[in-house]
Amino acid sequence: MENLEILRPVGRLEQYSTSRHQLMFYLNVAVSANYFLPDSFVLPVKDYVYQACEAAIAEHPSLSAIVADEDTRDPYFVRLPEIDLDQVVSFQDRKPGLLSTEADGEPTPDLDLQTLLATEHNTPFRAPNPFWRVSVLLDIEDERQFTVAFVYHHAIGDGTSGKAFHRTFLRALGVTESSDQTISIVKSPNLPLLPNIEEVHPMSFSLLYLAKKIIQEKVYSRRPTGLWTGSKVLLPTQTRLRLVPFSRLLVKAVRDRCRQESTTITALLQTIVARSIFAHIPPEFTRLACTGALSSRRWLPDFITDESMGVWVQDYEETYSRATVAPSEGFPWAEARRSRKTIQSVLKMKGKNASTSLLQFVDNFQEELCLSKVGKDRDKSFEVSNIGVLDPQTNPDLPSIKGMVFSQCASVMGNAIEVSAVTGGDGCLVLAVSWQQGVVEADLINEIVESTKQDLYSLDVA
Repeated sequence: MENLEILRPVGRLEQYSTSRHQLMFYLNVAVSANYFLPDSFVLPVKDYVYQACEAAIAEHPSLSAIVADEDTRDPYFVRLPEIDLDQVVSFQDRKPGLLSTEADGEPTPDLDLQTLLATEHNTPFRAPNPFWRVSVLLDIEDERQFTVAFVYHHAIGDGTSGKAFHRTFLRALGVTESSDQTISIVKSPNLPLLPNIEEVHPMSFSLLYLAKKIIQEKVYSRRPTGLWTGSKVLLPTQTRLRLVPFSRLLVKAVRDRCRQESTTITALLQTIVARSIFAHIPPEFTRLACTGALSSRRWLPDFITDESMGVWVQDYEETYSRATVAPSEGFPWAEARRSRKTIQSVLKMKGKNASTSLLQFVDNFQEELCLSKVGKDRDKSFEVSNIGVLDPQTNPDLPSIKGMVFSQCASVMGNAIEVSAVTGGDGCLVLAVSWQQGVVEADLINEIVESTKQDLYSLDVA
């Protein structure tokens, strides 16, 4: 890769992802969308997909960027001169009859997509190939309907970036032109890579915050009593995945109830997942540690928007106790309100005192943040990451996105359970529950999923 154009150094947050990927500790993120074309669209699906990918490459310079010297302490981004779509785009047929709804109107999981994503989340990227892939599921019964799974390296995009890709893809579908030959080799745009978060945000922190973190890490690092976090950190990793969809009507009812109770769906989901875990782990476990992710774009310069692709994200922490989250009677709305207040307090800080600011003190990412954790207890129980809602396309003469899925691979040293959420243009919410094989038993995941569904259904009728 010596002759490739150097774009810029990899930022500290981006380097965190390159280090995890290089060690096979965390491989990728995916945002998938179900596309519907009007009857007037008569070209082969491949033509539409390739032209939309070409438009996305032209708009987003991160799609042409890969990391050089990934296994060193000073990685940097380089630009691929071109991208061969035949190498990054794949097609496969759906199995007929799998997509349906239950008798109560709730959608059933997309098992074809679930199987596809489980495979993708166990497949790393290898330079000099691009750090993204598009896998297309074709509906043999309806050629105007297909699913696009956009799978990408976390160093070139956060969760919101996956939505940005699909918005670009959707716009491009609407202006696709008939051509005699589909172009498979796409030249990379001569655009600068958007800056990393350290270049556009002070990443400041108070001395009190720093002192607290040092004390937690170096002085008083005793594990909280009763904390459940699955198994110890172990290798190798294999991601398991379940998709859990909810109907538009249920989502609307739950959202309305959240407004009545002065909370949000994200805070509610955190509370419900905590309740569901407590319901199926031994009673000696009385504490859960949750992390959430939120976009930092809202306090960055105006040229970084929800339409941009890059890594501008931070996390926050929340804890739950069995006594307050799993009472014998009634739903603990006070806990959902408390969770919302935690998120609000983080947002008010506008990126100050974020854990991502502490990455500047890491000398060796692979050793300090990854390898040193193997064989030890993990710190966190579960994550809920919600990338929000995709606005629906209402013009019947243009392509539209209905259902969406946001999913992640398992994290070797991260949370025992990952819950990723997005609401598509059809108003349906899908949870993608991922975990590392051997860290959590599949039977436990199934029980947690069923309890989560029961809680959400009960809110609808409450």
